[in-house]
Amino acid sequence: MENEYCLIGPISQLITLAGLAEKGPLKDEVLQPILEGGILVRGELIYKIGRYSELLEDAEALNATKLVLEGHYVCVPGFIDAHTHICFAGSRANDYAMRNSGKSYLEIAQAGGGIWDTVKATRKATEAELTAMTTARANRHLQEGVTTTEVKSGYGLSVAEELKMLRAIAAADQETEADLISTCLAAHMLPKDFEGTAEMYLKQISDELFPLIQKENLTTRVDAFIEQGAFSPELIGPYFVMAQQYGFSITVHADQFSAGGSAVAVNFNALSADHLEASADLEINLLAGSEVVAVALPGASIGLGCAFTPARKLLDAGGCLAIASDWNPGSAPMGDLLLQAALLGTFQKLSNAEIWAGITFRAAKALNLYDRGQLAPAMLADFNLFATANHQEILYQQGKLKPAQVWKNGRCVYSNLKNEL
Repeated sequence: MENEYCLIGPISQLITLAGLAEKGPLKDEVLQPILEGGILVRGELIYKIGRYSELLEDAEALNATKLVLEGHYVCVPGFIDAHTHICFAGSRANDYAMRNSGKSYLEIAQAGGGIWDTVKATRKATEAELTAMTTARANRHLQEGVTTTEVKSGYGLSVAEELKMLRAIAAADQETEADLISTCLAAHMLPKDFEGTAEMYLKQISDELFPLIQKENLTTRVDAFIEQGAFSPELIGPYFVMAQQYGFSITVHADQFSAGGSAVAVNFNALSADHLEASADLEINLLAGSEVVAVALPGASIGLGCAFTPARKLLDAGGCLAIASDWNPGSAPMGDLLLQAALLGTFQKLSNAEIWAGITFRAAKALNLYDRGQLAPAMLADFNLFATANHQEILYQQGKLKPAQVWKNGRCVYSNLKNEL
């Protein structure tokens, strides 16, 4: 309840990430953990952060509930996954096996695989079935510390089917304790059953779907896949103009296999440009000089066996780097954000501070959210407790050390501790 207080602690190391820069490189020295810390929560928000011994007096005065932790724990902000496709039906396990055996994308598509395979399976699923599957995946993510998850449509690829997906995402948001942030990705690819050109498809979506999703308040965000075989920068321009006229924020699947999408993201003042595996110095400097968040998707690199996003160069150029899972049935089926972030750090030589920033407050910026991702008064009480005395152990164990407890909006929503509230 709004007027209830709760003190959690003592916490061996409390990593707040408060006050850190939104852009550019970060040294680990900036982490400055609070030793033997505590979090005083009021309702859904953090009321006070500090040394546990000092917060005890406040807790007594406020008649706060006390959750006394026995043993060693590290606390970090709840993770934010700024790019997923967890609303889908079907499996692409056959695609994965074919790709690893040397088959090309075209060969896989000709054999009935690829995005269109997921589109067919998702269209067959009912809204209730999609809601249940999305909720289950969001809950798995939540138990692994992801308290806010972005979820895209894009496997419907018609006005009616995209509506079904966005409604399912909205329904799943009511079923899970996590926050689900929906994004319309109707411009994922030109559907194979559309009788017309790509221009005609985009016009139909903007003319017919945009008013409906605005009326039902199904999303505030519009995404597009700018790539050879999807939509060109020239084609997507009028589509994004129309999206902005409706008041939607823009985000872009950019530079995954070829460059071009990041420039569109900058030109349209997009919230983020995601993928960027093909970004070179020109694109890196363009993004770094803008307010567009560069979102690395290491899960896609692992799933496809391709190069990672040049995260180190983006940070050194002064960019804002977020790290997301890209959890999807085709190129990134694993969906383990912490594991992927740790591996990206290994291959791109990222500091722990840069990794934590990438899956917390910098990821929040990619979603235009400024009430989470750092532990400070008046921020949402979203945080994770790990059973270790040293915060370095979490990334060192590369995703094998999972949260012992997850808090969302001031409530413990997952715990394997004996002394639960």
